[in-house]
Amino acid sequence: MTAYDTLQNRFRRLHALNEAAGVLHWDMSTMMPSGGAQARTEQLAVLSVTSHELLVDPQMRDLFEAAEQESGLQQDTWKQANLREMRRRWRHATALDADLVEATMKACKSCEMIWREARPKGDFAAVLPALGEVLKLSREAATAKAEVFDCSMYDALLDQYEPGGSSETIDDIFDDLAEFLPHLLSDVLDWQSQKPEPLALEGPFPLDAQEALAREMMQAVGFNFEHGRLDVSLHPFCGGVPDDVRITTRYDSDDFMKALMGVLHETGHALYERGLPQDWRLQPVGEARGMAVHESQSLLIEMQACRSAEFMAFAAPLARQAFGTEGAAWTPENLLAVYNQVKPDFIRVDADEVTYPAHVILRYRLEKALIEDEMPLAELPEAWNEGLGELLGITPPDDSLGCLQDIHWFDGAWGYFPTYTLGAMAAAQLFAAAKAAEPDIPADIAKGDFSRLMAWLGTNVHAKGSLLTTDELLEQATGKSLDVEIFKGYLANRYLN
Repeated sequence: MTAYDTLQNRFRRLHALNEAAGVLHWDMSTMMPSGGAQARTEQLAVLSVTSHELLVDPQMRDLFEAAEQESGLQQDTWKQANLREMRRRWRHATALDADLVEATMKACKSCEMIWREARPKGDFAAVLPALGEVLKLSREAATAKAEVFDCSMYDALLDQYEPGGSSETIDDIFDDLAEFLPHLLSDVLDWQSQKPEPLALEGPFPLDAQEALAREMMQAVGFNFEHGRLDVSLHPFCGGVPDDVRITTRYDSDDFMKALMGVLHETGHALYERGLPQDWRLQPVGEARGMAVHESQSLLIEMQACRSAEFMAFAAPLARQAFGTEGAAWTPENLLAVYNQVKPDFIRVDADEVTYPAHVILRYRLEKALIEDEMPLAELPEAWNEGLGELLGITPPDDSLGCLQDIHWFDGAWGYFPTYTLGAMAAAQLFAAAKAAEPDIPADIAKGDFSRLMAWLGTNVHAKGSLLTTDELLEQATGKSLDVEIFKGYLANRYLN
C-alpha cells in the first residue's frame, strides 16, 4: 500500500468520526432533552479527541513526505488537491495538544447550553463566565495556529472556515462596503418612501401549514427527503452529512416568510452538500470548499432566486392555498414588495440584503478585536450597541436582540462571520453567470422548476468539492475572482429600480 493510500484510509476514518459528531450536534440542537447535555458533551469531547489523535499520529509527517514523492501523484489533479487539503487539516491539528482540544469542546458545549437559557432572557451576565472560558481557549488555539501558519491570530481561525482567507483582504472589502452601504441605504429608503406601502399579510399563520408549505418549496428547489429532514431549533442551521442532510428552522405565527426563507436558505446549503463529488466522499477534497462558497449557495437560493419576481409568481398561489386566504395582499407583486422591503432591524438572520452586510461587518470587527485582545469581553454588549448604531442607526433594546442572538461565539465558531458577506458577494456573481449561460433560468423558476439552475451549480460549484481555491472556482465559473464592485452594482440595481 502506498503512503498516499494509507493517508486516504486514515482520512476516511477521520471523516466518518466527524460525520458521527455532526449528527450528534444536530440531535443536541433539536431532539435531545436538556438532561442529556452532560453526557452528550462527554461523547462529543471523546470523538473530538479521537479525531485529533488520528491526525497527530507521529507517522503522519513521514507519510506526507513519502506521498509527495510517489510517482503518478503529480499527474492526478484530484489526488494532488486531496493531499493539499489533508496537509492543511493536519497542520491545524498538530498546532494543538489533545488537552486543549478536549477542554475546548467541553467548554463550547457547556456554554452553548447556558446560552440557550440566557438568550430569551437577554441575560448576557449569565453566560459571560462560560463565554469567557470559550474565548480564552479559542485565543490559545489561535496563538498556537498562528505560529504554525505564520499569520495573525484571527487569520489562523479564519482559515478553518475560509481556507487561505486573509483579514487584510476582508478589511479592505468591508471598509469599502461600510462606506458604500449607508449611502445606498439612505437612497433605498428614500426611493421606497415614494412608493405605496405594501399591503400587510395578516396572520396568524398556523405552524403546521407553514411546515407543509416549506416542505413543498424544498422539494421544488430539489431537496430529497429520502436523504434529509426538516426540524425545529432555536437557531436555524443545516447539519448532518451529505447523504443525510438535517435542516432546521424556527417558526413565527405572525410572519410565515421568516421561516420559509430560512428553510430555503438552509436548503441551498443542503443541496451543496448533496452535490459534492460522490467519488471523493469521506476525503478532504470531496468536502465543501469553505464557508464563503457554502454561504454563496444558501444565499443564491434564498436571496437571488427566491426573492425574485419569478419565484413570487410561483409561490403566491401556493401560499394562498396553504393559508386559505385571498385578496390583493397575496398577489405576486405585493409579496415581492413585502419581502424585498429594506428596513434596518436588529436580527441578522431576518435582515434584507442591503442591511445584512452591516450585521456581518459589526460581528467581524468585534470578534477580531476580542480574539486579538483589543477589547474586554465584558464590554461586548456596549460595543455591539454602539457599532450597530453607527452602521444602521438603531440600538437594540436588550441583549437578546443584540450580542446574544447568534450561536457562533458561544459554540466556539470564531472567524466564521465574514464568510456570510463574502458568500453574498459570490452568490450575486454566480447567479449572474448562471443566467448568462442559461437564459431560461428565470422563466423556469416562475414555473417552480429549479432543475436548470441546479444543474449549472452542480457542474460549476458543487461537483468541484475542494479541488480549487475559492478564487479559482469563481474565476472558472464566472470569469472573475470575487469582485466587490459586482456586488455593489447588483444591490444598487435591485433596490433602486
